[in-house]
Amino acid sequence: MADSAFDVSVNVYGESKCFDDDGRLKRTGKLPNLLISSQICLFCWILQLNFVGFSGSVWTASAHIITAVIGSGVLSLAWATAQLGWVAGPTVLLLFSFVTYYTSALLSDCYRTGDPVTGKRNYTYMDAVRANLGGFQVKICGVIQYLNLFGVAIGYTIASSISMVAVKRSDCFHKHGHQATCHVSSTPYIVMFGVMEIIFSQIPDFDQISWLSIVAAVMSFTYSTIGLGLGVAQVAETGKIEGSLTGISIGTEVTEMQKIWRSFQALGAIAFAYSYSLILIEIQDTLKSPPTEAKTMKRATLISVAVTTVFYMLCGCFGYAAFGDQSPGNLLTGFGFYNPYWLLDIANIAIVVHLVGAYQVYCQPLFAFVEKTAADWYPDSKIITKEIDVPIPGCKPFKLNLFRLIWRTIFVIITTLISMLMPFFNDVVGILGAFGFWPLTVYFPVEMYIVQKKIPKWSGRWICLQILSGACLVISIAAAAGSFAGVVSDLQVYRPFKS
Repeated sequence: MADSAFDVSVNVYGESKCFDDDGRLKRTGKLPNLLISSQICLFCWILQLNFVGFSGSVWTASAHIITAVIGSGVLSLAWATAQLGWVAGPTVLLLFSFVTYYTSALLSDCYRTGDPVTGKRNYTYMDAVRANLGGFQVKICGVIQYLNLFGVAIGYTIASSISMVAVKRSDCFHKHGHQATCHVSSTPYIVMFGVMEIIFSQIPDFDQISWLSIVAAVMSFTYSTIGLGLGVAQVAETGKIEGSLTGISIGTEVTEMQKIWRSFQALGAIAFAYSYSLILIEIQDTLKSPPTEAKTMKRATLISVAVTTVFYMLCGCFGYAAFGDQSPGNLLTGFGFYNPYWLLDIANIAIVVHLVGAYQVYCQPLFAFVEKTAADWYPDSKIITKEIDVPIPGCKPFKLNLFRLIWRTIFVIITTLISMLMPFFNDVVGILGAFGFWPLTVYFPVEMYIVQKKIPKWSGRWICLQILSGACLVISIAAAAGSFAGVVSDLQVYRPFKS
Protein backbone atom coordinates (compact mmCIF):
# COMPACT_ATOMS: atom_id res chain seq x y z
CA MET A 1 0.00 0.00 0.00
CA ALA A 2 1.25 3.46 -0.82
CA ASP A 3 2.64 5.53 2.06
CA SER A 4 -0.08 7.90 3.31
CA ALA A 5 2.51 10.68 3.64
CA PHE A 6 2.71 10.81 -0.12
CA ASP A 7 -0.82 9.62 -0.93
CA VAL A 8 -2.54 12.88 0.03
CA SER A 9 -5.46 12.53 -2.39
CA VAL A 10 -8.14 10.47 -0.63
CA ASN A 11 -11.87 10.22 -1.28
CA VAL A 12 -14.64 10.17 1.30
CA TYR A 13 -14.31 6.42 1.74
CA GLY A 14 -10.65 6.68 2.66
CA GLU A 15 -9.55 5.26 -0.70
CA SER A 16 -6.62 6.74 -2.57
CA LYS A 17 -7.31 8.67 -5.75
CA CYS A 18 -3.75 8.16 -6.95
CA PHE A 19 -2.97 4.56 -6.03
CA ASP A 20 -4.74 1.22 -6.25
CA ASP A 21 -5.00 -1.27 -3.40
CA ASP A 22 -1.68 -2.89 -4.37
CA GLY A 23 0.26 0.38 -4.12
CA ARG A 24 0.55 0.87 -7.90
CA LEU A 25 -0.66 3.96 -9.68
CA LYS A 26 -4.39 4.05 -10.37
CA ARG A 27 -5.24 1.88 -13.36
CA THR A 28 -6.92 3.77 -16.16
CA GLY A 29 -6.98 1.25 -18.99
CA LYS A 30 -4.25 3.11 -20.88
CA LEU A 31 -1.57 1.02 -22.54
CA PRO A 32 1.57 1.85 -20.52
CA ASN A 33 0.23 -0.17 -17.57
CA LEU A 34 -0.37 -3.13 -19.85
CA LEU A 35 3.07 -3.03 -21.38
CA ILE A 36 4.78 -2.78 -18.01
CA SER A 37 3.04 -5.93 -16.83
CA SER A 38 3.24 -7.99 -20.01
CA GLN A 39 5.69 -8.78 -22.73
CA ILE A 40 3.20 -10.80 -24.70
CA CYS A 41 0.61 -8.29 -25.98
CA LEU A 42 1.66 -7.64 -29.56
CA PHE A 43 -0.48 -5.05 -31.20
CA CYS A 44 -1.92 -2.92 -28.48
CA TRP A 45 0.30 0.17 -28.67
CA ILE A 46 -1.92 1.53 -31.41
CA LEU A 47 -4.55 1.99 -28.73
CA GLN A 48 -2.47 4.73 -27.15
CA LEU A 49 -5.12 7.02 -28.63
CA ASN A 50 -7.25 8.17 -25.70
CA PHE A 51 -10.78 8.47 -27.01
CA VAL A 52 -13.13 10.38 -24.72
CA GLY A 53 -14.99 7.96 -22.47
CA PHE A 54 -12.91 4.95 -23.54
CA SER A 55 -10.04 4.86 -21.03
CA GLY A 56 -10.35 2.13 -18.42
CA SER A 57 -13.68 1.02 -19.84
CA VAL A 58 -15.20 -2.05 -21.44
CA TRP A 59 -14.47 -0.55 -24.84
CA THR A 60 -10.76 -0.11 -24.23
CA ALA A 61 -10.37 -3.69 -23.01
CA SER A 62 -12.40 -4.93 -26.00
CA ALA A 63 -10.13 -3.03 -28.35
CA HIS A 64 -7.04 -4.46 -26.64
CA ILE A 65 -8.32 -8.00 -27.18
CA ILE A 66 -9.43 -7.49 -30.79
CA THR A 67 -6.14 -5.96 -31.86
CA ALA A 68 -4.19 -8.71 -30.10
CA VAL A 69 -6.23 -11.58 -31.56
CA ILE A 70 -6.62 -10.68 -35.23
CA GLY A 71 -3.41 -11.68 -36.97
CA SER A 72 -1.86 -14.32 -39.20
CA GLY A 73 -4.35 -16.99 -38.05
CA VAL A 74 -7.03 -15.34 -40.18
CA LEU A 75 -5.18 -16.28 -43.38
CA SER A 76 -5.90 -20.02 -43.04
CA LEU A 77 -9.61 -19.76 -42.19
CA ALA A 78 -10.83 -20.07 -45.79
CA TRP A 79 -8.84 -23.30 -46.15
CA ALA A 80 -10.18 -24.57 -42.82
CA THR A 81 -13.75 -23.81 -43.89
CA ALA A 82 -13.13 -25.63 -47.18
CA GLN A 83 -12.14 -28.80 -45.34
CA LEU A 84 -15.27 -28.76 -43.20
CA GLY A 85 -17.90 -27.36 -45.60
CA TRP A 86 -20.73 -24.88 -45.30
CA VAL A 87 -22.38 -26.70 -42.40
CA ALA A 88 -19.50 -27.75 -40.16
CA GLY A 89 -17.16 -24.82 -40.97
CA PRO A 90 -19.25 -21.92 -39.59
CA THR A 91 -20.58 -24.19 -36.83
CA VAL A 92 -17.07 -25.03 -35.60
CA LEU A 93 -16.12 -21.34 -35.71
CA LEU A 94 -19.13 -20.52 -33.53
CA LEU A 95 -18.37 -23.37 -31.11
CA PHE A 96 -14.77 -22.23 -30.70
CA SER A 97 -15.96 -18.68 -30.11
CA PHE A 98 -18.37 -19.86 -27.40
CA VAL A 99 -15.74 -21.98 -25.65
CA THR A 100 -13.22 -19.13 -25.85
CA TYR A 101 -15.71 -16.66 -24.38
CA TYR A 102 -16.83 -19.02 -21.61
CA THR A 103 -13.34 -20.04 -20.48
CA SER A 104 -12.17 -16.43 -20.71
CA ALA A 105 -15.01 -15.47 -18.37
CA LEU A 106 -13.82 -18.19 -15.97
CA LEU A 107 -10.26 -16.89 -16.23
CA SER A 108 -11.35 -13.31 -15.52
CA ASP A 109 -12.67 -14.49 -12.14
CA CYS A 110 -9.12 -15.61 -11.30
CA TYR A 111 -7.55 -12.15 -11.62
CA ARG A 112 -7.94 -11.70 -7.87
CA THR A 113 -7.26 -14.56 -5.49
CA GLY A 114 -10.02 -14.96 -2.92
CA ASP A 115 -12.34 -11.97 -2.70
CA PRO A 116 -13.30 -10.58 -6.17
CA VAL A 117 -13.09 -6.99 -4.86
CA THR A 118 -10.25 -6.94 -2.34
CA GLY A 119 -8.33 -10.16 -3.06
CA LYS A 120 -4.66 -10.19 -4.07
CA ARG A 121 -4.14 -9.24 -7.71
CA ASN A 122 -2.48 -11.60 -10.19
CA TYR A 123 -0.61 -9.55 -12.78
CA THR A 124 0.02 -12.31 -15.33
CA TYR A 125 -1.40 -15.65 -16.45
CA MET A 126 1.44 -17.45 -14.66
CA ASP A 127 0.73 -15.49 -11.47
CA ALA A 128 -2.88 -16.69 -11.57
CA VAL A 129 -1.80 -20.32 -12.07
CA ARG A 130 0.75 -20.00 -9.23
CA ALA A 131 -1.81 -18.46 -6.84
CA ASN A 132 -4.61 -20.95 -7.55
CA LEU A 133 -2.90 -24.21 -8.49
CA GLY A 134 0.73 -23.86 -7.45
CA GLY A 135 3.40 -26.55 -7.36
CA PHE A 136 3.94 -28.83 -10.33
CA GLN A 137 1.17 -27.29 -12.41
CA VAL A 138 3.02 -23.94 -12.50
CA LYS A 139 6.03 -25.70 -14.04
CA ILE A 140 3.84 -27.51 -16.58
CA CYS A 141 2.17 -24.23 -17.52
CA GLY A 142 5.56 -22.58 -17.95
CA VAL A 143 6.86 -25.39 -20.18
CA ILE A 144 3.73 -25.23 -22.37
CA GLN A 145 3.94 -21.45 -22.66
CA TYR A 146 7.59 -21.42 -23.67
CA LEU A 147 7.23 -24.34 -26.09
CA ASN A 148 4.28 -22.53 -27.61
CA LEU A 149 6.38 -19.37 -28.03
CA PHE A 150 9.14 -21.44 -29.66
CA GLY A 151 6.59 -22.91 -32.06
CA VAL A 152 5.18 -19.48 -32.84
CA ALA A 153 8.68 -18.31 -33.79
CA ILE A 154 8.92 -21.19 -36.29
CA GLY A 155 5.43 -20.50 -37.62
CA TYR A 156 6.15 -16.81 -38.13
CA THR A 157 9.41 -17.60 -39.94
CA ILE A 158 7.56 -19.90 -42.34
CA ALA A 159 4.69 -17.47 -42.90
CA SER A 160 6.98 -14.53 -43.61
CA SER A 161 9.12 -16.49 -46.10
CA ILE A 162 5.98 -17.68 -47.91
CA SER A 163 4.82 -14.07 -48.23
CA MET A 164 8.20 -12.96 -49.57
CA VAL A 165 8.05 -15.77 -52.13
CA ALA A 166 4.49 -14.70 -53.00
CA VAL A 167 5.67 -11.16 -53.81
CA LYS A 168 8.33 -12.56 -56.15
CA ARG A 169 5.85 -14.94 -57.83
CA SER A 170 3.18 -12.26 -58.12
CA ASP A 171 5.55 -10.04 -60.06
CA CYS A 172 6.56 -13.04 -62.21
CA PHE A 173 2.93 -13.87 -63.03
CA HIS A 174 2.28 -10.23 -63.90
CA LYS A 175 5.21 -10.19 -66.37
CA HIS A 176 4.88 -13.67 -67.90
CA GLY A 177 1.19 -14.53 -67.52
CA HIS A 178 -0.78 -16.76 -65.15
CA GLN A 179 0.34 -19.96 -66.91
CA ALA A 180 4.03 -19.37 -66.14
CA THR A 181 5.63 -21.77 -63.66
CA CYS A 182 7.37 -19.07 -61.60
CA HIS A 183 8.98 -21.54 -59.19
CA VAL A 184 10.78 -19.78 -56.35
CA SER A 185 12.69 -21.41 -53.49
CA SER A 186 11.69 -20.25 -50.01
CA THR A 187 15.11 -21.08 -48.52
CA PRO A 188 16.86 -17.75 -49.31
CA TYR A 189 13.89 -15.85 -47.87
CA ILE A 190 13.85 -17.95 -44.70
CA VAL A 191 17.57 -17.17 -44.28
CA MET A 192 16.89 -13.48 -44.95
CA PHE A 193 14.19 -13.41 -42.29
CA GLY A 194 16.51 -15.22 -39.87
CA VAL A 195 19.27 -12.64 -40.39
CA MET A 196 16.80 -9.83 -39.68
CA GLU A 197 15.66 -11.54 -36.50
CA ILE A 198 19.23 -12.08 -35.29
CA ILE A 199 19.76 -8.33 -35.55
CA PHE A 200 16.46 -7.38 -33.91
CA SER A 201 16.85 -10.00 -31.19
CA GLN A 202 19.82 -8.10 -29.75
CA ILE A 203 17.43 -5.40 -28.52
CA PRO A 204 17.56 -6.28 -24.81
CA ASP A 205 14.18 -5.19 -23.47
CA PHE A 206 10.62 -5.07 -24.70
CA ASP A 207 10.17 -1.41 -23.79
CA GLN A 208 12.79 -0.52 -26.39
CA ILE A 209 10.79 -1.98 -29.31
CA SER A 210 7.44 -0.29 -28.79
CA TRP A 211 7.70 1.36 -32.23
CA LEU A 212 7.95 -2.10 -33.77
CA SER A 213 4.64 -3.08 -32.17
CA ILE A 214 2.92 0.04 -33.52
CA VAL A 215 3.98 -0.86 -37.05
CA ALA A 216 2.98 -4.50 -36.51
CA ALA A 217 -0.53 -3.48 -35.45
CA VAL A 218 -1.09 -1.38 -38.56
CA MET A 219 0.26 -4.13 -40.82
CA SER A 220 -1.98 -6.78 -39.21
CA PHE A 221 -5.13 -4.85 -39.97
CA THR A 222 -3.86 -3.99 -43.46
CA TYR A 223 -3.42 -7.54 -44.72
CA SER A 224 -6.48 -8.90 -42.90
CA THR A 225 -8.68 -6.26 -44.49
CA ILE A 226 -7.14 -6.78 -47.95
CA GLY A 227 -7.75 -10.54 -47.68
CA LEU A 228 -11.40 -10.00 -46.76
CA GLY A 229 -11.86 -7.36 -49.47
CA LEU A 230 -10.41 -9.59 -52.20
CA GLY A 231 -12.69 -12.45 -51.18
CA VAL A 232 -15.76 -10.23 -51.31
CA ALA A 233 -14.67 -8.80 -54.69
CA GLN A 234 -14.13 -12.28 -56.15
CA VAL A 235 -17.63 -13.41 -55.16
CA ALA A 236 -19.15 -10.16 -56.46
CA GLU A 237 -17.28 -10.49 -59.77
CA THR A 238 -18.23 -14.11 -60.49
CA GLY A 239 -21.69 -13.88 -58.96
CA LYS A 240 -21.29 -17.48 -57.81
CA ILE A 241 -20.86 -19.06 -54.39
CA GLU A 242 -18.47 -22.00 -54.51
CA GLY A 243 -18.23 -24.87 -52.05
CA SER A 244 -20.48 -27.63 -50.75
CA LEU A 245 -22.27 -28.56 -47.54
CA THR A 246 -19.67 -31.18 -46.59
CA GLY A 247 -16.49 -29.48 -47.77
CA ILE A 248 -13.72 -30.71 -50.03
CA SER A 249 -14.82 -33.64 -52.20
CA ILE A 250 -13.63 -37.18 -51.53
CA GLY A 251 -12.31 -38.88 -54.64
CA THR A 252 -11.80 -35.86 -56.87
CA GLU A 253 -9.63 -33.85 -54.49
CA VAL A 254 -8.61 -36.09 -51.58
CA THR A 255 -8.93 -39.65 -50.34
CA GLU A 256 -11.28 -40.53 -47.50
CA MET A 257 -8.40 -40.72 -45.02
CA GLN A 258 -6.96 -37.40 -46.21
CA LYS A 259 -10.38 -35.84 -45.75
CA ILE A 260 -10.45 -36.98 -42.12
CA TRP A 261 -6.92 -35.77 -41.36
CA ARG A 262 -7.52 -32.41 -43.06
CA SER A 263 -10.76 -31.91 -41.14
CA PHE A 264 -8.88 -32.50 -37.89
CA GLN A 265 -6.13 -30.13 -39.03
CA ALA A 266 -8.76 -27.47 -39.74
CA LEU A 267 -9.77 -27.63 -36.07
CA GLY A 268 -6.20 -26.72 -35.11
CA ALA A 269 -6.14 -23.81 -37.56
CA ILE A 270 -9.34 -22.40 -36.08
CA ALA A 271 -8.07 -22.93 -32.53
CA PHE A 272 -4.90 -21.01 -33.40
CA ALA A 273 -6.97 -18.07 -34.64
CA TYR A 274 -8.73 -17.82 -31.24
CA SER A 275 -5.62 -18.00 -29.05
CA TYR A 276 -5.45 -15.04 -26.68
CA SER A 277 -5.89 -16.42 -23.16
CA LEU A 278 -2.26 -15.69 -22.27
CA ILE A 279 -2.82 -11.93 -22.47
CA LEU A 280 -6.27 -11.72 -20.85
CA ILE A 281 -4.99 -11.32 -17.28
CA GLU A 282 -2.50 -8.67 -18.40
CA ILE A 283 -5.27 -6.72 -20.13
CA GLN A 284 -7.50 -7.09 -17.08
CA ASP A 285 -4.70 -5.64 -14.94
CA THR A 286 -5.13 -2.29 -16.77
CA LEU A 287 -8.81 -1.88 -15.83
CA LYS A 288 -9.96 0.65 -13.29
CA SER A 289 -12.52 -0.27 -10.66
CA PRO A 290 -15.29 -0.13 -9.60
CA PRO A 291 -17.05 -2.03 -11.08
CA THR A 292 -14.93 -5.08 -10.37
CA GLU A 293 -12.29 -5.96 -12.94
CA ALA A 294 -13.94 -9.34 -13.53
CA LYS A 295 -17.30 -7.79 -14.38
CA THR A 296 -15.75 -5.31 -16.81
CA MET A 297 -13.59 -8.02 -18.38
CA LYS A 298 -16.52 -10.36 -18.99
CA ARG A 299 -18.37 -7.65 -20.89
CA ALA A 300 -15.24 -6.76 -22.83
CA THR A 301 -14.64 -10.42 -23.69
CA LEU A 302 -18.20 -10.83 -24.96
CA ILE A 303 -17.87 -7.81 -27.24
CA SER A 304 -14.40 -8.70 -28.53
CA VAL A 305 -15.16 -12.38 -29.18
CA ALA A 306 -18.37 -11.39 -30.99
CA VAL A 307 -16.55 -8.87 -33.20
CA THR A 308 -13.67 -11.26 -33.87
CA THR A 309 -16.05 -14.09 -34.73
CA VAL A 310 -17.96 -11.94 -37.22
CA PHE A 311 -14.67 -10.93 -38.86
CA TYR A 312 -13.47 -14.55 -38.94
CA MET A 313 -16.76 -15.74 -40.39
CA LEU A 314 -16.55 -13.13 -43.13
CA CYS A 315 -12.92 -14.01 -43.99
CA GLY A 316 -13.43 -17.76 -43.85
CA CYS A 317 -16.79 -17.85 -45.60
CA PHE A 318 -16.05 -15.31 -48.33
CA GLY A 319 -12.72 -17.02 -49.04
CA TYR A 320 -14.47 -20.38 -49.32
CA ALA A 321 -17.31 -18.88 -51.37
CA ALA A 322 -14.72 -17.44 -53.78
CA PHE A 323 -12.61 -20.59 -54.30
CA GLY A 324 -14.53 -23.58 -53.00
CA ASP A 325 -12.44 -26.77 -52.81
CA GLN A 326 -9.48 -24.86 -54.26
CA SER A 327 -9.28 -22.48 -51.29
CA PRO A 328 -5.55 -21.91 -50.67
CA GLY A 329 -3.88 -22.73 -47.37
CA ASN A 330 -2.88 -19.09 -47.07
CA LEU A 331 -5.45 -16.76 -48.61
CA LEU A 332 -2.87 -14.20 -49.76
CA THR A 333 -0.06 -16.50 -50.93
CA GLY A 334 -1.90 -19.43 -52.55
CA PHE A 335 -2.64 -17.46 -55.73
CA GLY A 336 -6.35 -17.80 -55.78
CA PHE A 337 -5.97 -14.10 -56.58
CA TYR A 338 -3.65 -12.79 -59.31
CA ASN A 339 -4.90 -9.22 -59.62
CA PRO A 340 -4.53 -6.50 -58.69
CA TYR A 341 -0.99 -7.78 -58.26
CA TRP A 342 0.22 -4.59 -56.57
CA LEU A 343 -2.45 -4.99 -53.86
CA LEU A 344 -1.32 -8.57 -53.24
CA ASP A 345 2.25 -7.30 -52.97
CA ILE A 346 1.18 -4.69 -50.41
CA ALA A 347 -0.67 -7.33 -48.37
CA ASN A 348 2.25 -9.74 -48.38
CA ILE A 349 4.77 -7.04 -47.54
CA ALA A 350 2.47 -6.07 -44.65
CA ILE A 351 2.55 -9.70 -43.46
CA VAL A 352 6.36 -9.73 -43.50
CA VAL A 353 6.65 -6.43 -41.62
CA HIS A 354 4.06 -7.58 -39.09
CA LEU A 355 5.80 -10.90 -38.48
CA VAL A 356 9.23 -9.32 -38.07
CA GLY A 357 7.78 -7.46 -35.09
CA ALA A 358 5.60 -10.36 -33.97
CA TYR A 359 8.57 -12.72 -33.78
CA GLN A 360 10.45 -10.40 -31.45
CA VAL A 361 7.53 -9.54 -29.19
CA TYR A 362 6.49 -13.14 -28.71
CA CYS A 363 10.07 -14.32 -28.12
CA GLN A 364 10.95 -11.64 -25.56
CA PRO A 365 9.43 -13.56 -22.59
CA LEU A 366 11.39 -16.68 -23.57
CA PHE A 367 14.60 -14.66 -23.99
CA ALA A 368 14.07 -12.99 -20.62
CA PHE A 369 13.35 -16.32 -18.87
CA VAL A 370 16.52 -18.01 -20.13
CA GLU A 371 18.72 -14.99 -19.37
CA LYS A 372 17.29 -14.55 -15.87
CA THR A 373 17.73 -18.25 -15.14
CA ALA A 374 21.35 -18.15 -16.38
CA ALA A 375 22.06 -15.10 -14.22
CA ASP A 376 20.58 -16.84 -11.17
CA TRP A 377 22.64 -19.98 -11.76
CA TYR A 378 25.92 -18.22 -12.58
CA PRO A 379 25.80 -14.80 -10.89
CA ASP A 380 29.60 -14.36 -11.06
CA SER A 381 29.98 -15.15 -14.76
CA LYS A 382 31.13 -12.08 -16.68
CA ILE A 383 29.92 -13.56 -19.96
CA ILE A 384 26.38 -13.63 -18.58
CA THR A 385 26.30 -10.44 -16.51
CA LYS A 386 28.79 -8.02 -18.07
CA GLU A 387 27.56 -5.48 -20.63
CA ILE A 388 29.91 -3.84 -23.10
CA ASP A 389 29.23 -0.32 -24.37
CA VAL A 390 29.40 -0.24 -28.16
CA PRO A 391 29.60 3.37 -29.38
CA ILE A 392 27.08 4.41 -32.04
CA PRO A 393 27.59 7.84 -33.69
CA GLY A 394 24.77 10.21 -32.80
CA CYS A 395 23.13 7.77 -30.37
CA LYS A 396 23.61 6.39 -26.90
CA PRO A 397 26.12 3.51 -26.68
CA PHE A 398 24.56 0.12 -27.40
CA LYS A 399 24.89 -2.26 -24.45
CA LEU A 400 26.16 -5.58 -25.80
CA ASN A 401 25.95 -8.69 -23.62
CA LEU A 402 27.91 -11.71 -24.87
CA PHE A 403 25.52 -14.30 -23.47
CA ARG A 404 22.55 -12.50 -24.99
CA LEU A 405 24.36 -12.29 -28.34
CA ILE A 406 25.26 -15.99 -28.39
CA TRP A 407 22.04 -17.45 -26.96
CA ARG A 408 19.59 -15.37 -28.99
CA THR A 409 21.58 -15.95 -32.18
CA ILE A 410 21.54 -19.73 -31.59
CA PHE A 411 17.79 -19.60 -30.90
CA VAL A 412 17.07 -17.78 -34.18
CA ILE A 413 19.35 -20.16 -36.11
CA ILE A 414 17.49 -23.19 -34.71
CA THR A 415 14.05 -21.79 -35.61
CA THR A 416 15.38 -20.87 -39.06
CA LEU A 417 16.76 -24.37 -39.71
CA ILE A 418 13.54 -26.05 -38.60
CA SER A 419 11.58 -23.70 -40.85
CA MET A 420 13.76 -24.63 -43.83
CA LEU A 421 13.30 -28.35 -43.17
CA MET A 422 9.47 -28.18 -42.91
CA PRO A 423 8.07 -24.92 -44.34
CA PHE A 424 4.43 -26.02 -44.14
CA PHE A 425 2.25 -23.10 -43.01
CA ASN A 426 -1.05 -24.93 -42.45
CA ASP A 427 0.54 -27.89 -40.68
CA VAL A 428 2.49 -25.68 -38.27
CA VAL A 429 -0.54 -23.45 -37.58
CA GLY A 430 -2.61 -26.57 -36.84
CA ILE A 431 0.03 -27.95 -34.46
CA LEU A 432 0.30 -24.63 -32.62
CA GLY A 433 -3.47 -24.34 -32.31
CA ALA A 434 -3.81 -27.91 -31.06
CA PHE A 435 -0.90 -27.64 -28.62
CA GLY A 436 -2.00 -24.36 -27.04
CA PHE A 437 -5.81 -24.54 -27.12
CA TRP A 438 -6.68 -27.16 -24.51
CA PRO A 439 -4.09 -26.44 -21.79
CA LEU A 440 -3.98 -22.64 -21.98
CA THR A 441 -7.50 -21.76 -23.12
CA VAL A 442 -9.49 -24.49 -21.36
CA TYR A 443 -7.70 -26.67 -18.78
CA PHE A 444 -5.93 -24.09 -16.61
CA PRO A 445 -8.85 -21.59 -16.58
CA VAL A 446 -11.28 -24.37 -15.63
CA GLU A 447 -9.04 -25.77 -12.88
CA MET A 448 -8.27 -22.31 -11.48
CA TYR A 449 -11.97 -21.41 -11.46
CA ILE A 450 -12.83 -24.62 -9.57
CA VAL A 451 -10.24 -23.74 -6.91
CA GLN A 452 -11.20 -20.06 -6.82
CA LYS A 453 -14.92 -20.75 -6.36
CA LYS A 454 -14.34 -23.82 -4.15
CA ILE A 455 -16.59 -25.99 -6.34
CA PRO A 456 -17.08 -29.41 -4.65
CA LYS A 457 -15.69 -32.42 -6.48
CA TRP A 458 -18.38 -34.51 -8.23
CA SER A 459 -20.95 -31.74 -7.90
CA GLY A 460 -23.07 -31.03 -10.98
CA ARG A 461 -21.09 -27.92 -11.87
CA TRP A 462 -17.75 -29.69 -11.39
CA ILE A 463 -18.85 -32.53 -13.68
CA CYS A 464 -20.01 -30.10 -16.39
CA LEU A 465 -16.70 -28.23 -16.29
CA GLN A 466 -14.76 -31.49 -16.51
CA ILE A 467 -16.87 -32.64 -19.45
CA LEU A 468 -16.08 -29.36 -21.24
CA SER A 469 -12.38 -29.78 -20.52
CA GLY A 470 -12.40 -33.42 -21.63
CA ALA A 471 -14.24 -32.63 -24.87
CA CYS A 472 -11.74 -29.88 -25.72
CA LEU A 473 -8.85 -32.24 -24.94
CA VAL A 474 -10.25 -34.72 -27.49
CA ILE A 475 -10.54 -31.91 -30.06
CA SER A 476 -6.95 -30.82 -29.42
CA ILE A 477 -5.67 -34.39 -29.78
CA ALA A 478 -7.59 -34.82 -33.04
CA ALA A 479 -6.26 -31.47 -34.34
CA ALA A 480 -2.70 -32.42 -33.41
CA ALA A 481 -3.04 -35.83 -35.09
CA GLY A 482 -4.38 -34.23 -38.27
CA SER A 483 -1.61 -31.63 -38.32
CA PHE A 484 1.17 -34.16 -37.76
CA ALA A 485 -0.35 -36.32 -40.49
CA GLY A 486 -0.18 -33.28 -42.75
CA VAL A 487 3.52 -32.83 -41.93
CA VAL A 488 4.22 -36.49 -42.74
CA SER A 489 2.32 -36.22 -46.01
CA ASP A 490 4.11 -33.02 -47.03
CA LEU A 491 7.54 -34.39 -46.13
CA GLN A 492 6.99 -37.27 -48.57
CA VAL A 493 6.99 -34.87 -51.53
CA TYR A 494 9.02 -31.94 -50.18
CA ARG A 495 12.68 -31.62 -51.08
CA PRO A 496 14.52 -29.22 -48.72
CA PHE A 497 16.33 -26.28 -50.26
CA LYS A 498 14.53 -26.75 -53.61
CA SER A 499 11.92 -24.49 -55.24
